Amino acid sequence: MSKQMMTSSTMNQAEWVPDKDSETSLAADLKSLFKITVLVANVVPVFAGFWLAAYFTEASFAANIDIFLLVMIGSTLVMGGALVINNWYDADIDLIMSRTQSRPTVTGNIPPRTALRIGVATSIAGFILLMFTTAEAVQFAFIGWFVYVVLYTMWSKRKYTLNTVIGSISGAVTPLIGWAALAPVSHFAPIALALIIFIWQMPHTFAIAIRKYDEYKAADVKMLPVVHGIEITKRQMIIYTACLLPLPFYLFSLGTAFVVITSVLNVAYIVLAISGLFAKDNVKWARNMFLVSVNYLLIIFVMAIVATLPWSG
Repeated sequence: MSKQMMTSSTMNQAEWVPDKDSETSLAADLKSLFKITVLVANVVPVFAGFWLAAYFTEASFAANIDIFLLVMIGSTLVMGGALVINNWYDADIDLIMSRTQSRPTVTGNIPPRTALRIGVATSIAGFILLMFTTAEAVQFAFIGWFVYVVLYTMWSKRKYTLNTVIGSISGAVTPLIGWAALAPVSHFAPIALALIIFIWQMPHTFAIAIRKYDEYKAADVKMLPVVHGIEITKRQMIIYTACLLPLPFYLFSLGTAFVVITSVLNVAYIVLAISGLFAKDNVKWARNMFLVSVNYLLIIFVMAIVATLPWSG
């Protein structure tokens, strides 16, 4: 057998042996393409919005399970599609940043055109499903999609430090989508939750930007610490965390325990933000802010759901 044939045979074996590894790799690529962690974090407020709408309007959750499934699957597809399109559009800067270099749109595991098609098709499928709920839910979903894809990804992210504020709108509409699928958004509870998400996203995103300062600078992404410095960013983080302080008091309808626990979280959050002014290691402090912010939002939405369970009253 010639050396060339042996090499060819070896290559063929290499192609066929790791089927399981290939499937694992594809799953990992799809998980990265859809930014599954970010996607799940945005789905939770949709669920909370729907759950609270059922609670405050005294609607039967079981009787509306079809609407629930439609809004959950539909909104997940819309948000997933937006995240995929973001990956497609940002492939050039993702190539520069080490934390994003493994994304399939960068490695080439998923070709750019394929990624775009997946993003568009997924978004359309999501909107179609949402059309079977209410027009208001579709409107909020479209606002979130349009802001994230067009105003944030394609317009402001590479030009203005306000990209964080603009992008935060897309996250803030998530509880409104869930609520609107069942009832008109005329109650202050979903609005207060939307405001919490909107304000929370600023210190959360700034913490990431400080941690990854060098990467954002190399990619020329107009994040606040890159353009105006870390110290100014720290002061803005204090302002935003302070803006969270009054919001729990608009949610007394969720119970005193909810208001007290949320207020304690807010105080702890702002104290940690203030400590940044004296931090010697900005990256370590930013990492702590990031971890606290992630758990902060999760705790709030879990508490909102638990506080309205049938046996909690």
